[in-house]
Amino acid sequence: MVEVIRVETSAQKKRFIDFPHHLFKNDPNYVPELYSGQKELLTPGKHPFYEHSSGQLFLAYKKGEIVGRIAAFWNTNNNKFNHTKEGHFGFFDSEDDQEAANALLDSAFEWCKGKGAEKMVGPINLTTNDSCGLLVDGFDLPPMVMMPYNPPYYSSLIEGYGLHKMTDLRAYIVRKDKASMRSVQLLERLETRLKRSNITLRQIDLKNFKRDAESVKQVYNKAWDENLGFVPMTDAEFAYATKEMKMILDPKYAILAEKDGEVIGFALGIPNINEILINIKKGRLFPTGIFKLLFGLKKVKSIRVLMLGVLEKYRKLGIEACLYGRIIKNAIPSGIERAECSWMLDDNYLMNHAIEQINADFYKRYRLYEKEI
Repeated sequence: MVEVIRVETSAQKKRFIDFPHHLFKNDPNYVPELYSGQKELLTPGKHPFYEHSSGQLFLAYKKGEIVGRIAAFWNTNNNKFNHTKEGHFGFFDSEDDQEAANALLDSAFEWCKGKGAEKMVGPINLTTNDSCGLLVDGFDLPPMVMMPYNPPYYSSLIEGYGLHKMTDLRAYIVRKDKASMRSVQLLERLETRLKRSNITLRQIDLKNFKRDAESVKQVYNKAWDENLGFVPMTDAEFAYATKEMKMILDPKYAILAEKDGEVIGFALGIPNINEILINIKKGRLFPTGIFKLLFGLKKVKSIRVLMLGVLEKYRKLGIEACLYGRIIKNAIPSGIERAECSWMLDDNYLMNHAIEQINADFYKRYRLYEKEI
């Protein structure tokens, strides 16, 4: 028999965070999340999400042993902005046990129902600005930074409970030995054409990081407003995200497009620190993990381009190609061998087509599920 409990104490939260380490101890592609980061993400008062929304963590036990975990979230800002009544589930991990999975998902379902939700959607690990989606295709490689990972049997457990596909998300990989250099070769010509319209590209300025970050926020909140599950970040959420990002940010992969000095688009790539985290036991930075992280950054061979957006009135001018081209041009002499572009909605033809034009391979598929209440 499965018993599901609410996580209420610090000790229970620690077990919640650590459970995947036990579950995936023999999986060579599993990457431990940083314990400190996960703890903040799941703690009201530590993460700005809880200033407007709420969540509940659950653990499943069987014969006295933890067999699974799940979190349920009520994202007030999402429901207001998108005129929905969705409850979300995330941080779903379970042994290959339908009874345990059903008990966990049912606990999240009932919690969401109690909040007034009309359907439950997930996996969403807090918000769509964090990792989300269930990996359903592409299990042969470890995940890139801030992307989820799970074994193949999870889809059977989730669908066995009665959740069905809502939409798919794509991840593309660009490999150095295969990438089309067309975007780099045309970069100078494209940028010359853009300059005639007073549109120029530059790297983010770390000396004026606060100013540039504010400009990026304005573009982000406008350029993504039609994306599935998009919610404008609050000032506190954006400040939290940029503080975390700045620690590993490399200006070579953070490119801004400006018109008459005003930011109208940007692309953000970050080093794939998962290459380092995969060797940090249980995601603990201390006592030795911090040195692995600091010294390992220079040896990272891959990056993830996690954001690329241009204000609607400036799309189809070639700005997107220039942003990609700049990142590729900067990555090659830096020893980068692979770049992941993720995630894109399955039906976002313009973005998917643009990425495919540089010989990127569609190599991982993630799925969001839903169930009516």
